[in-house]
Amino acid sequence: MSKRLGMVIDQERCIGCEACSVACRLENRTAEFWIQVETIGGGNKDIPEGTYPNLKMDFSPRLCNHCSNPPCLNSCPVDDALIKRGDGLVILNQESCTGCQECINACPYDVIRFNQRDNIAEKCNLCAHRIDRGFNPFCVICCEGQALYFGDLNDPNSNVSKLISERKVFQLKPEEGTNPSIYYCPPRPKRRL
Repeated sequence: MSKRLGMVIDQERCIGCEACSVACRLENRTAEFWIQVETIGGGNKDIPEGTYPNLKMDFSPRLCNHCSNPPCLNSCPVDDALIKRGDGLVILNQESCTGCQECINACPYDVIRFNQRDNIAEKCNLCAHRIDRGFNPFCVICCEGQALYFGDLNDPNSNVSKLISERKVFQLKPEEGTNPSIYYCPPRPKRRL
């Protein structure tokens, strides 16, 4: 069975520090943030849910989902600007990108960014250059809350597969039929003392 690389994001451990966003931008020398951390709270996403002292605020890092069925791939009019590797990573070749933004319009997750300075699209590549050398994505290494887990989704002994089987996980927008390679573990209900 071939590899299918992916990530599990444990929202219970994510502290919203955005170290993943900064690490990604530094490692990839990007104009735009390829990872954006959303705050999940009450009606206003920047205000905690509940009443003091029982407040709740969760965070959700959003990045390219490296979909099994990526709609961005089919939308791109340039043959080699977007490719899907054998290990499941969806890579945007910035040298071939014409800046048409079709991939941005096709992505149901709103995670492909447009670099106006260079007139090209940008997106997470899960640090393919690091993975190819046997290292983890830089965001995983820099995560202060140790909330990001990377590995082979097809290997039942990998840390990501174990998390998926042990915890109640979800993928974003399953109705889109894209089968993302990014999974989320929601926070477990807190027990009252």
